[in-house]
Amino acid sequence: MMFSFLDFTTINIYSQVGFITLVGLIAKNGILIVEFANHMQRQGLDKLNAVIKAAQTRLRPVLMTTAATVLGHFPLVLVTGAGAEARNSIGIILVAGMLVGTMFTLLVLPSVYMVLASDHSEDNAKEAAANADLMIGARASAQS
Repeated sequence: MMFSFLDFTTINIYSQVGFITLVGLIAKNGILIVEFANHMQRQGLDKLNAVIKAAQTRLRPVLMTTAATVLGHFPLVLVTGAGAEARNSIGIILVAGMLVGTMFTLLVLPSVYMVLASDHSEDNAKEAAANADLMIGARASAQS
């Protein structure tokens, strides 16, 4: 959005499609990290170590998605000729947005996760207690 305000591009239908694509790609990257951090907490790690492990483990897929998007759309930034403004706007939005969004995903998301995410290790303890109660109930009914 900032690039359209700085007069690098205009807000048109092509840039709006680029925004929608950008939101989907950045959300996917964030979901990868958050879901893996939740999984690591369920396996017994505390919240800090879980988000660090998730960011380290998912760094490669996030960077690969970013590289593929940026390299694939970079020619649209350099385009000239008929219809160049339309193609240029989607290229600028996607290339710049993916670079900025990836930095936010890798640097800001873990901090926000530490503040907002619930502690899933407690869920694991509750689930284990519930399973133990079920096992005790099943044994008691089998013995009678």
